[in-house]
Amino acid sequence: FRDGGGCWGLNCLSVGAGASASGWPPGRVAGGAAFGQPEELRMSKTDNFDIQSPFCILCGRADDCPEKYGEKRTYVEYNLTVHYYCLLMSSGIWQRGEEDEGVDGFLIADIRKEVNRAAKLACNICKKKGASIGCVAPKCKRSYHFPCGIQKECIFQFMEDFRSYCWEHKPVQNFPVKEPRGTSQCTICLDLVEQLPMYTVLKSPCCKNAWFHRECLQYQALSAGIFFFRCTVCNNKDKFQKEMLRMGIYIPEKDASWELEENAYQDLLQCYQHCDVKRCLCKKGRDYNEPDSKWEIKRCQCCGSRGTHLACSSMKSWEQNWECAECRSILAKAGNYSKQKKRSLATSEKRDGTTGLLEEPSPKRPRQSPGSQRNFLLQSPKIMCQNNRSSCSHLELPASNSVTMSLSPLMSNRNWSLRRKHVRKQRSKVSDILKELKLQVNTKTTRLNINAENIWNSALKGFRQRNFSPTNTIEIKFTNCKNRSKTDNSAASKHHFFQLLMLHLQNSSLFEGSSAKNLSLDFQALKENLYFEAGKMIAVSLVHGGPSPGFFSKTLFNCLVYGPENVKPTLEDVADVDVAQTIKMIKHANSLSSLKSMIHDCYEFLAGAGCLRPITALCDKNMLVNDMLTHHVIKRIISPLESFRQGLKTLGVLEKMQMHPVEFSSILCHKPERLSAETICDLFTIHSSSDVNKVEGADFWMGYLQDVESGESVVTFEDILLFATGSFSIPPIGFDPEPTVKFLHIRYPIGNRLLNCLELPITQTYEQFKNKMEFTIGNTVRAERE
Repeated sequence: FRDGGGCWGLNCLSVGAGASASGWPPGRVAGGAAFGQPEELRMSKTDNFDIQSPFCILCGRADDCPEKYGEKRTYVEYNLTVHYYCLLMSSGIWQRGEEDEGVDGFLIADIRKEVNRAAKLACNICKKKGASIGCVAPKCKRSYHFPCGIQKECIFQFMEDFRSYCWEHKPVQNFPVKEPRGTSQCTICLDLVEQLPMYTVLKSPCCKNAWFHRECLQYQALSAGIFFFRCTVCNNKDKFQKEMLRMGIYIPEKDASWELEENAYQDLLQCYQHCDVKRCLCKKGRDYNEPDSKWEIKRCQCCGSRGTHLACSSMKSWEQNWECAECRSILAKAGNYSKQKKRSLATSEKRDGTTGLLEEPSPKRPRQSPGSQRNFLLQSPKIMCQNNRSSCSHLELPASNSVTMSLSPLMSNRNWSLRRKHVRKQRSKVSDILKELKLQVNTKTTRLNINAENIWNSALKGFRQRNFSPTNTIEIKFTNCKNRSKTDNSAASKHHFFQLLMLHLQNSSLFEGSSAKNLSLDFQALKENLYFEAGKMIAVSLVHGGPSPGFFSKTLFNCLVYGPENVKPTLEDVADVDVAQTIKMIKHANSLSSLKSMIHDCYEFLAGAGCLRPITALCDKNMLVNDMLTHHVIKRIISPLESFRQGLKTLGVLEKMQMHPVEFSSILCHKPERLSAETICDLFTIHSSSDVNKVEGADFWMGYLQDVESGESVVTFEDILLFATGSFSIPPIGFDPEPTVKFLHIRYPIGNRLLNCLELPITQTYEQFKNKMEFTIGNTVRAERE
């Protein structure tokens, strides 16, 4: 059987349940007062983890020794006390309930039945009734209490189906006949240990001369947990843990004790917080730091040992980088820094009736290499096409700033091919950047319970839970009312969750527009801090292997990267039809009188937007249109934008966006490119047991991809990708492990999603190969979608 926590056990022999392969169950089993205990022995609900209850309902002992018997806890509401190991190793009980039912999934009725069953069995060691654990060896009928089994040197395996072996049938370690006998040091306590095959002594399976006391190993495992318990000599983890589990060492599925200690690394988290500018303006002193205000201290991005208040250096909150005077001097001498003046929007040049944006970045903004395209992105589209004709073929123009150019069909196809190659190159760079950010993610797991039919509320609840951390590994558990719960810990489940979440965000009230979207103004969402949560979810999706949103407008992206004051919106950014129509009428006014008439008609709108200005000439409409666009697209949503930016700072995503704007634009402002035979071929690496099979299989594989691309197959590339990896599209960070194709002597294709491996059959003819692909992939994917 498989329990609700994703763990395996047997329904009659050794165990049960609720623990993972080597540790705690989803919730630790808590004990309580034994059935029928006097009222004075019960514990109150507020103290049920502090006061020790006398007797375990299964073994009948009052011992409280977590190292030997697991935690002993009391649940007053169930009138029950139990040792964790006694409940876990009992042969006739398993976890049939949900995590919040009974004692961490062990139903109270089942516990009572197990107590009644054990009451009829006498322990072969102490001869008393209540022996709930039996040896799993064939024809062996010995039963015993857990403490008695420990005393008699029985073996309890806390893995797989949680078997128990009596003293006669217990597993032993294999020792070479010619191996010298003698004494050596236990590599944990350094005391002498006999090199003999005995219960109290264990040998490392990966090191020839590494010996341990069993007791030392058990204490080490309880302290280190499953993530840090390994051979103390060679640091091997997998082989060492497997052998120790076989020999009865319990390894809890938790982080190491030194990692859980509060403020254990506090000394390493000290940040320099002092304003070092010549004239500090803060009345509360140079050491005062108030985040998200003008008195927030920014550290030098080069040395980190100098700082400044934002106000003291006239910095804006969106500006991330600052260099101290010493570092600026060094950079200047090295030729990597040139101080440039910032030009305001009001004084910038006018070209063809269009106000230009900043032509040169502020020295406080992230520096770019000489080949940077930042200035190119910031210029107006009309100027771009006039001054940089050659560049238009190498960079995708914003959807909202599209320029119509008369090109021949051949030239258009060539430009499209170049742009596609350029976007591919940028997305490859993004993958490397995201993999670098993913190094922050640790092995500690956070489970999110997700209802696919209410994706937003369940995701919001998960991201806001107290133990959620973006640096933890995320595990997704999809739930529904009809089937109670289904657990899938694979990357496919996580990718599906983020895919649903990005789709919901795209269609939510937080964004407005058709395909290229800007932020909208939703006061309720702002009040509930949902813009921050949306930015946080997008950042987490990118780093944890989910899809990118792909629906940002260029205006929204540039506001996030360069700051809203440096961006000029266009009419395509206005989602409100009435507002867009008003702006369009003013923009296309052909006389001064008609312009004044239109302004009179929309007087209230202009007054509310703060865009009223005296009109003396027809050319004044350009400034008026710019003001209306800036108000409606940018100034109106300044608060949501700032909240959204704070969310995107999660895991350092926003900082990387500002350092690599062209690369991130390729995934945030554009949908993933459609899958093709070339894309799938490049994605999957071919492996085979023999060169002959590899050549023949590769020919059939390539031929089949061509059939899919030409529409001669009922299967699509998305179906193939879903069958092999569980994902409909290629995530920006890429797949881990990288997808592979293997040709084996099997009857039908197999999609190994754990390894992202597509196992294909070796056939005599291409027709056989194609038929098997069509039948297996088509039916599997269709069943999953239904």
